[in-house]
Amino acid sequence: MTILNGTAQRPARAYTHSIPLRWDRSPEDIAADTERLIGTVTKVYDEIGRLCLDAVSVENTLRALANIKIHYAARRHALDFPQYVSPCRAVRLASAQADKRLCHLDVELSMRHDVFLRIAALQKKLPDENVSREEKRFLDRLVASGRRNGLHLCAETREKIQKTSKLISELSIEFNKNLNEDNTFLLVSRQQLDGMSESFLSGLDADEASGAYKVTLAYPHYFPVMKRCRDPETRRKMETAFHSRCKEANTIILERLVALRAELAALLGYSCHADYVLEVNVAKNVANVDAFLNALQKTLEPVGARERKYMMALKKRECLTSGRCFDGRLNAWDLPYYMDQVERRKFAVDKDKLLEYFPLDAVTEGLLGIYRDLLGLRFSRVLSASVWQQDVRVYDAHDADTGEEMGRFYLDLHPREGKYGHAACFALQPGCKGAEGGRLLPAAALVANFTKPAGGLPSLLQHHEVETYFHEFGHVMHEICSKVTFSEFSGTQVETDFVEVPSQMLENWVWEKEPLRRMSRHYKDGSAIPEPLLDKLIASRVANTGLMNLRQVVLSKVDQSLHTNATADSAAVFAKLCQDILGVPATEGTNMMASFGHLAGGYDGQYYSYLWSEVYSMDIYFSRFKKEGILNPKVGKEYRRIILEAGGSVDGMDMLQSFLGRAPCQDAFFQCKGLISPSNATL
Repeated sequence: MTILNGTAQRPARAYTHSIPLRWDRSPEDIAADTERLIGTVTKVYDEIGRLCLDAVSVENTLRALANIKIHYAARRHALDFPQYVSPCRAVRLASAQADKRLCHLDVELSMRHDVFLRIAALQKKLPDENVSREEKRFLDRLVASGRRNGLHLCAETREKIQKTSKLISELSIEFNKNLNEDNTFLLVSRQQLDGMSESFLSGLDADEASGAYKVTLAYPHYFPVMKRCRDPETRRKMETAFHSRCKEANTIILERLVALRAELAALLGYSCHADYVLEVNVAKNVANVDAFLNALQKTLEPVGARERKYMMALKKRECLTSGRCFDGRLNAWDLPYYMDQVERRKFAVDKDKLLEYFPLDAVTEGLLGIYRDLLGLRFSRVLSASVWQQDVRVYDAHDADTGEEMGRFYLDLHPREGKYGHAACFALQPGCKGAEGGRLLPAAALVANFTKPAGGLPSLLQHHEVETYFHEFGHVMHEICSKVTFSEFSGTQVETDFVEVPSQMLENWVWEKEPLRRMSRHYKDGSAIPEPLLDKLIASRVANTGLMNLRQVVLSKVDQSLHTNATADSAAVFAKLCQDILGVPATEGTNMMASFGHLAGGYDGQYYSYLWSEVYSMDIYFSRFKKEGILNPKVGKEYRRIILEAGGSVDGMDMLQSFLGRAPCQDAFFQCKGLISPSNATL
């Protein structure tokens, strides 16, 4: 075991245990283990379903369910996670098939009318039982979920709900499998990559036949080209290809999902799918989300108009200088490029120079050190752990004061064929009280697509990638710090419009001098970022505030539009709102929604959550950390205890009020964006 930033302490084995996570399963192993898990879980549900209604108790019903849910959660992700990361296509396909089987099981378990009747009977006799606050919350959640699944309805309706829910699960898996397996690339000449740095070009493969560069649609290729390439035709081709990924297959799947979700909501007595999913969120209903998005849009529109005007002037000047025809508008493939130009011209941020100060190893070392000091943790590199690919790094986390073992996390940071194409935290094992006593240790994986070392250069991160790294690691810490009784409440299993709060709050550290110094050094000589460059970077935080946030409003409103109707033309809805709100047309022939994984990955009707959560996250940061010290361990440990350890065992709003000492408000959110708050209304 290699030690990072401290001495490893022996974990308290008497109080913690973990389920060994293996990543060497063959496709046959995955299939067999899936069937075995299904059998084990189904058997326990059958036993509960056979209980006499007057014989149900906390022990034979509530705790029996809790224990099998922990057993299931601790083993499921070893089967369904490889589809996102395994280098072997056969394993990925077997894992996707396992996910489909387990999603079917999820639906079947959620529709167990016999088990629901036992849970409801237990709830009625609860006053006679001695239960904890969290046990009561768990029981109430089970009953409420049963009703939200229609278990109080007639058998015919329940059968329709189950059939529809299974189909939704299958289609969602297929949507994301298509994206994961997409390997589209473009062949581009050196001349067509005018403006790209030598370090970028050196990392590209060349096509043997033509000698052209092979440019993929993975993030480390796509975003640098869109931001830096001077040739608008190259950017147009890249943007068109990127937003045409899986267009034919996934457009059909998405629009079928929209229709099925509407059918399901109607069967359950809701006016639309969005109202159904929002009922259990902080926002509660479509009207509140609409009011929030409309108010934000109104505040941002004048800012966006000024930004478009400035970018249009930049484009016109560049066209005149280069002899290209000026088309009189901003296109989708222009937006990232001129946003980058704004940062360079208005804020004088030299991104090529800045890149040299963020080698991945330095960022990782600094990130772990900051989280260590802030949250009172210690991280130890594990060299002997099973991994799915040789580049994956594994760490154990311990409490810095007591030495208590907290959990394990995996870092899988570079792109490869067949791998999940975005950045995300995947929960692999819940942090909760286990059936064998003590605490089940949580495990999580941070999956990203940062540039690989190439051409003699280390992996160098753009600042926005550093921000992404910090964000996703915030989710990892939410998982690792979890200390709840039930797997249902572990880690990030909070309201969807609260789940981004902890990770978004911690993004603020990459905009402050002291943390930035800790996570950076020049890749050649280890020197610090020059003070003027640091000042310019921090000042650039408000660059393109209007258009960047209006784009989030667009995506949120597209999502709401799709999920407040029974049918949808997803490309047309996206194109209309892009033009109406962003003032930039969608590229003809594309459909960004066909590659928008959030709509098939749990954010359906809830994409607004990113903006909604940001209001809370900024309030936390400015009201507590900025005021009392961004690296103040006292505040950090309080944050860990109140927000991270509680998981979903407490309502998000209650956690916020406990940590803030008052109801949250929007002022800090608008302050961070460089805007004037329209009001100090609370949410």
